[in-house]
Amino acid sequence: MEKVIDKFLRYVAVETTSDPESENCPSTARQFDLLNMLLKEFKELNIAAELDKRGYLMATVPSNTDKKCSTIGFIAHADTSPDMSGKEIKPNIIPNYDGKDIILNKEKGIVLSVKEFPELMDYTGQTLITTDGTTLLGADDKAGIAEIMCAVEYMVAHPEFKHGEVKIGITPDEEIGRGVDFFDVRKFGADYAYTMDGGAIGELEYENFNAASAKAVIKGCNIHPGYAKNRMKNALLIGMEFNSLLPVEQRPEFTENYEGFIHITNMDGTVEECEIKYIIRDHSFEKFGLKKEIMKHCAEFINSKYGASTIELEIKDQYYNMKKEIIPHFGIIETAVKAMETAGVKPKIQPIRGGTDGARLSFMGLPCPNIFAGGHNFHGKMEYVPVESMEKATEVILNIISLFAQK
Repeated sequence: MEKVIDKFLRYVAVETTSDPESENCPSTARQFDLLNMLLKEFKELNIAAELDKRGYLMATVPSNTDKKCSTIGFIAHADTSPDMSGKEIKPNIIPNYDGKDIILNKEKGIVLSVKEFPELMDYTGQTLITTDGTTLLGADDKAGIAEIMCAVEYMVAHPEFKHGEVKIGITPDEEIGRGVDFFDVRKFGADYAYTMDGGAIGELEYENFNAASAKAVIKGCNIHPGYAKNRMKNALLIGMEFNSLLPVEQRPEFTENYEGFIHITNMDGTVEECEIKYIIRDHSFEKFGLKKEIMKHCAEFINSKYGASTIELEIKDQYYNMKKEIIPHFGIIETAVKAMETAGVKPKIQPIRGGTDGARLSFMGLPCPNIFAGGHNFHGKMEYVPVESMEKATEVILNIISLFAQK
């Protein structure tokens, strides 16, 4: 059997960055390079698999037990974040990590600092895989893919390991919020599933943000500044005023745990017209609604001050907190907890301060909590993953499958 580290290194060598500006699905053709590689691996294992034109890869490991049990699925995503380059990734492998700062790139002076990232100390003595300081690593979510593929390979190589039918799904474009836009839940055929897309070892998540996007378009009136008195309406300044009306304490840099936020992500424009983009997040559906109302009230104030239609605010809901859909099937959380404890992993049940494919899938009829894949500092040059965490994630997958087969 191929080790999880070897699979991971093969997968991160393939560039799969998604593109939010593309209207295609998948958003980048390069995602097919990895998807076709995985399709070939399934076929070499004599596992039935299908890759469709939109970049959704589904495979089925048939049951090898006469016992009737639930069909369990495991899902990961092929793309990496467009926040940083995922091209020509050159991983650094650090065996027996000594607990000190890691020089990622001596020439550029890039250091993975214990002071800045004290959780590094938790992995003293383990093998870390880091970036070279010029790209992201891609543990989000190629660690998850490697772990799933190792579990599949184990089941094929060990017929004595009894299991029910197991479904595998690899999706495109998760990083740009489109991971399950065309995911066919009925075709997938699982009763329950887990996304292998969490962070540090032990993470288990079944609560996530309710999410919306907001776009404010401000119409100004540009007049030669020498003759602008009482005539100019500077859209940039009005946009800044609108943003200043929003509650400062609800900015992401001042929130944690279950606290939501209103986050300005982009501002672009001229005196004549300005566009501002935001994301709105909260675990509480009630507080989520209040945040949207606050933005609407601020827009109404701007229009009352500068004239009707000075600002046009568009708010679109994106996804919701999957807790509502998971609680009626809480046994899948209890099973994951037991699977971790059996593997010697301490479960860390916590809310996701973000979203996951599992959230949308849960509302599509497939209850789907999120399990750790082992990585840290996703989407940037400080990303790293301990090999031992990936090995434990593979063990947890197999334990979950075994526990469902025993029910």
